[in-house]
This record gives sequence, structure tokens and C-alpha cells, in this order.
Amino acid sequence: MKKFYRWFVNLFIYHYKITVSFNNEYGDGDDKIYTAKKIIVQKESHLKFRDIENKTIEYRSLGGLNYIIEEL
Repeated sequence: MKKFYRWFVNLFIYHYKITVSFNNEYGDGDDKIYTAKKIIVQKESHLKFRDIENKTIEYRSLGGLNYIIEEL
């Protein structure tokens, strides 16, 4: 019964794939990819979100951030 409940609740929860690049090119070695369940702050120079393991991850930059958010 618990498995069914979790499956049913997960139908209505959105997850996000977040790709953070530390330079202007995506796909090179410095990119980090996260799966997030909640985006807390999304601004040009500040990104804060909570990943699947309930860890809060925060990125700040004075010159602006390079990130892509995709809904899964």
C-alpha cells in the first residue's frame, strides 16, 4: 500500500534537471548536472535549489550565472 501511495504522489511532483556551467560553453568538462525537486531562488546572479537527497545547493556570481533548467 505504501508503494502505491508514493507512486501516486510522485505523479504530481515535478523534478528538474539543472545544468550549471562555469563558463559560456555547455558540454565541456566543468559542467555540473543536478536533479532537483524544488527551486528556491532563480535569478540572474543567484540560483538556489534542493536536490533529490534534500541537500540545499546554492550558486552565486557577480557577473551572472550560466544555467539551464529543464522540467522532467
